[in-house]
Amino acid sequence: MTGSGHGGNVHAFRRRMQASGIIDFSANINPLGPPEWLRGVISRSVEDLGHYPDPECHDLVAAVAAHGGYRPSAIVAANGSTELLYLLTRLLPNRRVVIPVPAYIDYARAARLAGKPVETVPMREDDGFRLDPGLIAARLRPGDLVIIGSPNNPTGALLAAPAILALAADFPEVDFLIDEAFLDFVPAGEAVGGRRDNVSTLNSLTKFYAIPGLRLGFGVFPEAVAQTLREHLPPWTVNTLAQVIGARALRDREYQEQSRQACLTLRDGLARGLAGFDQIQVFAGAANYLFLRLTGGTDAVRLAGALAAKGILIRRCDNYTGLDSSYARVAVRTAAENARLIATLGEILGNRTATLPARKTASLMFQGTSSNAGKSVLTAALCRILLQDGVRVAPFKAQNMSLNSFVTLQGEEMGRAQVVQAQAARLDPDVRMNPILLKPSSDTGSQVIVRGRPVRNMSVGQYHAYKDEAWAAATACYDSLACEYQAIVLEGAGSPGEVNLKRHDIVNMRMAAYAGSPVLLVGDIDRGGIYASFVGTMEVLAEWERRLIAGFVVNRFRGQASLLAAAHDYVRDYTGREVFGVVPYFHDLDLPEEDSVSFKAGIYRRPQPGQPHVDIAVISLPHISNFTDVEPFLAEPDVHLRVVSRVDDLGTPDALILPGSKNVIGDLRFLRDSGFAARIAALAGKGCAIVGICGGYQLLGREIADPLGLESPAGETVAGLGLLDTVTELKGDKTLLRRTGTHIASALPVAGYEIHHGISTGPLPPALRFDDGSGCGATGNDGRIWGCYLHGIFDEDRFRRHFIDRLLERKGLPAKQTILAPYNLEAAFDRLAARVRASLDMDRIYALLRL
Repeated sequence: MTGSGHGGNVHAFRRRMQASGIIDFSANINPLGPPEWLRGVISRSVEDLGHYPDPECHDLVAAVAAHGGYRPSAIVAANGSTELLYLLTRLLPNRRVVIPVPAYIDYARAARLAGKPVETVPMREDDGFRLDPGLIAARLRPGDLVIIGSPNNPTGALLAAPAILALAADFPEVDFLIDEAFLDFVPAGEAVGGRRDNVSTLNSLTKFYAIPGLRLGFGVFPEAVAQTLREHLPPWTVNTLAQVIGARALRDREYQEQSRQACLTLRDGLARGLAGFDQIQVFAGAANYLFLRLTGGTDAVRLAGALAAKGILIRRCDNYTGLDSSYARVAVRTAAENARLIATLGEILGNRTATLPARKTASLMFQGTSSNAGKSVLTAALCRILLQDGVRVAPFKAQNMSLNSFVTLQGEEMGRAQVVQAQAARLDPDVRMNPILLKPSSDTGSQVIVRGRPVRNMSVGQYHAYKDEAWAAATACYDSLACEYQAIVLEGAGSPGEVNLKRHDIVNMRMAAYAGSPVLLVGDIDRGGIYASFVGTMEVLAEWERRLIAGFVVNRFRGQASLLAAAHDYVRDYTGREVFGVVPYFHDLDLPEEDSVSFKAGIYRRPQPGQPHVDIAVISLPHISNFTDVEPFLAEPDVHLRVVSRVDDLGTPDALILPGSKNVIGDLRFLRDSGFAARIAALAGKGCAIVGICGGYQLLGREIADPLGLESPAGETVAGLGLLDTVTELKGDKTLLRRTGTHIASALPVAGYEIHHGISTGPLPPALRFDDGSGCGATGNDGRIWGCYLHGIFDEDRFRRHFIDRLLERKGLPAKQTILAPYNLEAAFDRLAARVRASLDMDRIYALLRL
């Protein structure tokens, strides 16, 4: 509560507490926020501000008349209904003002300023503060003015229209002023304006339409009273913007119905949450707020102070006539805000069952002013930056439209951009990162792929009808990823400002809101019009969408960034958002562009090369991980890389690779049970080259011990494939190291990273020597069977070519002795990350992530 005696003064609170991020439960405003058309109407009306407002409010009055079925001559518009309250009590000749209490505090104040005595009629607490016509009638005299709030403020009690009209009929010499400020929130609420000569009403347009800063209201009066009010109001009391917005709002039936239903649902949920506290009694009410009585010694003044310290404002009711410091009022707000209130009350009141909702996983979303603004590359860059900084991060794009899909090892399709982003985060591509893929099959339809599997071809209309299921899949995949990683970097699609698509959008703002993710809006300055696009996009966003926009990124700039300072100042002044950085135009990314350049890693299922080649088989382990280790082979023209899931398909490859595993002991059982183990042993006896990477290296050894029970019952030791004389012991601590070194047999440089539980030891010479002098892996006696812990070893072009050439020579084919397909994504990712890190304000980005 502030010096005005009212709630809702967040300005005073901010000045006093120097706080931001306030949740204001003290003001009863529609939790849906203003209608989405608000900003457009304001923008369109700016040109009219060069003229005085219509003094008669003609269009606004016509809209009120059509909305409520009133005679225009009975309607008076004003700068808020409180302006009419103060003027009316001064102009009417009534000798006394009767007010059922508790009631809006300005009723009595207006009466006293008008020099009229006030008679209060206390409503009974034991009757839930119900507005009792009998109690009111018993106190009435001819010549009185009765002021009744219906719904009542602060109790929310409603006096039904028939009861009001009956009371007015019984007392024709009494004037009745009914404050219907919150009646719009009542489903099937019945107004009484214009229905009796001794009944007037006050109506607010700012609470229901969530525009209290605009100040707008109206009243419906007997025509003589209306004319007197008009004569005493100052000219132009309703400004141009308020008139235009009010008229539009009254015609928006869809918003009105949506608001009533939403507020009813939210109010019921909030009431249930508050009723769970022994110290809180919740009174039934009909409006968009709840009236509370605090029991057990709990004091509303102290409670309001404790909540304010945590950024939450409620309305103390100790300055309402008939109430004391045990009463409070709370507005109905969004579900998330209501949940925070309940949880914070739980902390203060000691209710251990009410806890703050778990903080959402740190996230940041890149959206664009257009398609191909650079969102995908920036998402990959931030994934690599966070990875470099020790953050477990994953990319996510709810819906992608692309003809160029990628087939994962599990045979599931996803967008290629998310594959690149996954690689930037050093993760295996996972369809959860792109749960919905649309592959256009005609100008009007697409094949819809959900969680990597085709659903069916759908037209645009059919897909819109399917959106609820698609949204459920997208959110489920996001939740699953968010549980496994410290941060998620989300990518939007196209532009969030596409007004023809927003209604059905599930990839931009709706997804950002679900994830609780701040948004950076990316624009391509190389294409021109970027600053107009920043401003224009903000102009077409709804208020809830604008709140998600944290700032802007200028992408693909050729020149000196300091030259853009004036433009950045303009955008900041216009939108209230800063530019987070200027990313230069990159000529040498050496990364695949979605839908424009062949993807280096390709698709696993591919035909044999037409030229002489070697055959490399990769066994698809049930718990396979980091299978991107073999992707560089896919670009080699003299390699046929096969992923083998069935032992009958293994054949007689020139080389066999055992990839990483998330469960080595489980995969070892699979190899034995499926017959793969015996076939691998047979291939080894025939001279096949066999390589194990990380978990695959552990599989090749003599035995694997799991004393901590990480992958098996504690203490279990199992026999490995026995192709290398090594013993592995799984450890609790995970090794996470970047490495550079040399492949000993070839003396060629290698680089990559280690991610593993366990240590492998044995008498065999190591396969690798790292720059710090340590060895890694083991090499068999003839050098054909070897293994190591280094992920990414085949990314090094010279070493990969050496490996292929040795296979060619063993097969009787000539070695190429030259690099045919350069593959250096790691270097490209690191180069990209370094450039983007230098271009963006990373301190502010980390502040957005709250990491």
